[in-house]
Amino acid sequence: MRAVVQRVSRAQVEVAGETTGKIDRGLLVLIGAESGDTEKDALYIEDKISGLRIFEDAEGKMNLSVADVGGALLLVSQFTLLGDARHGRRPSFSNAMRPEEAQQLLNGMTERLRTRGFTVETGRFRAHMEVSLLNDGPVTILLDSRKGF
Repeated sequence: MRAVVQRVSRAQVEVAGETTGKIDRGLLVLIGAESGDTEKDALYIEDKISGLRIFEDAEGKMNLSVADVGGALLLVSQFTLLGDARHGRRPSFSNAMRPEEAQQLLNGMTERLRTRGFTVETGRFRAHMEVSLLNDGPVTILLDSRKGF
């Protein structure tokens, strides 16, 4: 499972002109599930995003997590994170997980994060989404569960 984590002042996602998710200070997380990913991969990404210390403390050091600052999460499914463009000019998405399976993994992650007390907004799975954000820093972190175990 891959994730692009961006520290934001605000972010939102729209589908056909309707806002499906909107946050102020927090993390925008673009997530792609890969064939073979399991709940273990989802738990790894979930743990990382909930505890990642990328917000500044009183001394200006990145030392606080999204929970520490009372921030929210905006999770957006993005299968194109699994695009392989090493050969030719058109990316291959054959390593992306089947949509039905990926949706189950991401729904589980969303519910677990909410159970832990996080405000979690989402995009709409398998929809054409327009994502807007104000990246704070800019701070952008790449996560890959297969490189983390």
